[in-house]
Amino acid sequence: MQMIRDILDTLPDGSVLDVRIGLNWIAVVVEVNGLQRCGLASTLSAGHHHDRQEPNVPQAGFLEMLGARQLAEMALSCNPTQASIGVAAINALLPHFPQLWFEANAEDMIAVQGQGKRVVLVGRFPFTERLRKRVDELLVLEQNPAPGDLPASAAPEVIPGADVIAITGMTFANHTLEGLLALRTPRAKVILLGPSTPLSPVLFDYGVDILSGAVVTAIEPVLRTVSQGGDFRQVHRAGVRLVNMQRPNLNH
Repeated sequence: MQMIRDILDTLPDGSVLDVRIGLNWIAVVVEVNGLQRCGLASTLSAGHHHDRQEPNVPQAGFLEMLGARQLAEMALSCNPTQASIGVAAINALLPHFPQLWFEANAEDMIAVQGQGKRVVLVGRFPFTERLRKRVDELLVLEQNPAPGDLPASAAPEVIPGADVIAITGMTFANHTLEGLLALRTPRAKVILLGPSTPLSPVLFDYGVDILSGAVVTAIEPVLRTVSQGGDFRQVHRAGVRLVNMQRPNLNH
């Protein structure tokens, strides 16, 4: 998990103002130098078991008492829910680079990069079937594969042959991203996408070419929607801007 540690090293500390653990999304609000920011991450869960000795979130009800960096360090946890909380805190604390951001549809970026090429999509997205018609070949890896998908365990067989690899940002939270990146060839273009994606240049050092993530622009409506089980379309409408960053000198 060196990738996570390297990103943690770039973060400032601050105060934790709010933590919402919703059905689909986790939102963390921090204050750094008088500025409030909110970060998102997909809710990963180890499931609910009445006989569990250790709760999923031991500090539940008191997370605002932790420092923001301390909360972000939960991203290193082996517990899925705690790791998701940590990623949301990382996304809240990350310095903003608006001069490097650009707006583009993730589906279109993958299609442009993958025109006439073999694309591996790690994670199923709403645009998957549309994308299939826009690239030469599309293979989908999924932990819970639908008909036509490949199981996640097939990654070592298919990723080395990919020209373009589009990976869900959830892999950052579940600690599988570094292993997936290790399977790529140097010629492959890598896109990390989804609201869990940290918009951190550190990821360029690990082989990611394009980051496609989310920035919360309206904190209170987003918190309310997350708390009430909203899916990402609802959270997006509540107050989220989709932005991208790319590795300097990226050849298209």
